[in-house]
Amino acid sequence: MSMNSIRDTFFEECEELLEALVEGLSQMEEAPEDIEVVNAVFRAVHSIKGGAGAFGLDRLVNFAHTFETVMDMVRGNELSVDEKLMAIFHRSGDQLSDLVASSRDETDLDETSEKALIKELEGYLGDNAGADDFSFDAVTLDFGGPVEIEDAPAEESIGERVFKIAFKPKKELYENGHEPLLLFDALAEFGPLKVEADTSRLPDFDLFDPNDAILAWSLTLQTAETETTLHEVFEFVEGLCALDIQVDGSAPVFSAAVAAAPEPEAAPEPAVEAAQDNEPVAAAVAKPAPAAAATPAKESRGPKPTLRVDLDRVDRLINTVGELIINQAMISQRIEELDLPTVAHLTNELEAYKLLARDIQEGVMAIRAQPVKPLFQRMSRIVREASDATNKKAKLVTVGDSTEVDKTVIERLADPLTHMVRNAIDHGLESPEKRDEAGKDPVGTIRLSAAHRSGSVFIEIADDGAGLNREVILRKAIEKNLVPKDAELSDPEIDNLLFLPGFSTAGQVSNLSGRGVGMDVVKNAVQALGGRISISSTPGKGTTFTIILPLTLAVMDGFVISVADQTMVIPISSILETIRPNLRDIHVVGTDSELVSVRGSYVPIVDVADSLGLAETQEGPKTGILLLVSTETQGLTALRVSSIHDQRQVVIKSLESNYTAIPGVSAATILGDGKIALILDPEELIKLDHSTGFDLIPQP
Repeated sequence: MSMNSIRDTFFEECEELLEALVEGLSQMEEAPEDIEVVNAVFRAVHSIKGGAGAFGLDRLVNFAHTFETVMDMVRGNELSVDEKLMAIFHRSGDQLSDLVASSRDETDLDETSEKALIKELEGYLGDNAGADDFSFDAVTLDFGGPVEIEDAPAEESIGERVFKIAFKPKKELYENGHEPLLLFDALAEFGPLKVEADTSRLPDFDLFDPNDAILAWSLTLQTAETETTLHEVFEFVEGLCALDIQVDGSAPVFSAAVAAAPEPEAAPEPAVEAAQDNEPVAAAVAKPAPAAAATPAKESRGPKPTLRVDLDRVDRLINTVGELIINQAMISQRIEELDLPTVAHLTNELEAYKLLARDIQEGVMAIRAQPVKPLFQRMSRIVREASDATNKKAKLVTVGDSTEVDKTVIERLADPLTHMVRNAIDHGLESPEKRDEAGKDPVGTIRLSAAHRSGSVFIEIADDGAGLNREVILRKAIEKNLVPKDAELSDPEIDNLLFLPGFSTAGQVSNLSGRGVGMDVVKNAVQALGGRISISSTPGKGTTFTIILPLTLAVMDGFVISVADQTMVIPISSILETIRPNLRDIHVVGTDSELVSVRGSYVPIVDVADSLGLAETQEGPKTGILLLVSTETQGLTALRVSSIHDQRQVVIKSLESNYTAIPGVSAATILGDGKIALILDPEELIKLDHSTGFDLIPQP
């Protein structure tokens, strides 16, 4: 493994540590007295500092050192957590993230905010300010006998226990870039630590194999920490070592069976490049896991194995699976065309092929699925920065952050969510004084939620502010010639003016708003993902934006239908039921509008062919099959199609990247006969039809 690969691994794990840091700070804000949460934050910062030191990232090391020193004072009850200190911790976490990104990308970062934060942090240190920075040379191990590492007070306090730890690495531990010294340094943070090396297995010099793992260690730790916390230190090397932790007992001596236990065969890996000047090569991966991700101690079991894979390889696999599904559909189509006599075993094999293709597709898509938690956590910084810029107070509340969506969705939603969160604070929330006058909490709430519903991903951004001022919105739209002066618009139509290019209600240009670029960018980004966005606002109570996205960007289940001689596909997830109506159930209203009676309610009918301009409107009731769908903005609506042919899994192909956007159509697919079929968007189809303005009327 090259040094560059180890460095990349360090920065990948920094992302996980920064996520744990953000989560820990949020929990710490709610429960500052919870020592486990404080420990989790401390260890995240400490781990980043340790890894950065191995790669000579001095600027990152020095800032992290100052940050963790103040945090250590909180751990030791030398410092009380108040609102001011938490604000500094949050800003320090943001600065640490910027320094990690700057070090990773090898770019220059302005030092102004960094120096200001260090000064604020050092203000809490008193005599500890300017203490020596972290150094790997601060701890040395004498292989001739025990050595004592005193990073904590030697005197025993209430609740402290003595732990005996037997630790023997396997050669895979070193091949993966781990460094035992860093593990010992992490343990020394918990209390007085004695380390004794077992050199009994050292062979003669001529027989020495530098790639083998020969040394073992016995450690004695006096600490008030729990056994689970100690296991967290070794969590990332479990399975790569023999480990035994005992409380208040003698340390187990490695028996011949343990010391010489056969190691599992591993695939050959590139040899680790020699470190220069005897420097450790991989602090990055030898890190204590944050308490937020703690798992119960495992007895003689390694962690759930993971594998880092290049995203391009996953994308190629997904594309291949898509072609496999298309191939399966083509084989089925060809067999049907042959008009063979019914052969049970052929039908069974074909069905097994179909199920296998589906299992592979679901498994591959699960690889790309990721929780929205990192994306939501990123918004906490946006809330803080926007609050400071507008002199407003706001807090972020997240719900359903474990909801999994496609990685592409997470990446491409970052900018739209940033726009919306900033707008929610800048335009949605009132000033603390006005909120107090209205009987509200001076601290406004921005709520981010995610959930799976009806085969789609729903993401909501809500605020508890004053709601949309529709009079101002309409007036601004008229001033900018975006709508006619005599326009009479409904509330939803006025709300949707926010998505027009160039629209802004800001009175002046600021860092947050007023440039006429924002919500139209959000809408375009959401539509590019095959989704849609809607608005709900109540004066005095707040505004909610709802983003609805497909669960997967690759494959979906759909009905193959006919619309005026054209074969198309409509997502099954949007269909509540299918109806073959009697003529007496259909009622014509006005010149060309129709309603269908469905269990005591009248539901408007949208003719798909008419909406797409594929057929001339005929007078009188029409025949066909109705698909009852429920949409966010229109409620229940019946879509008329000519017929339904089949239900199948189809591969989604983007229209915008291969052709151009078509109103009422979300994407395209390739059918079993090789023909291209359009995938319909029920929501957009209904918007295309101007005859659906009916409310549901109870049948007398």
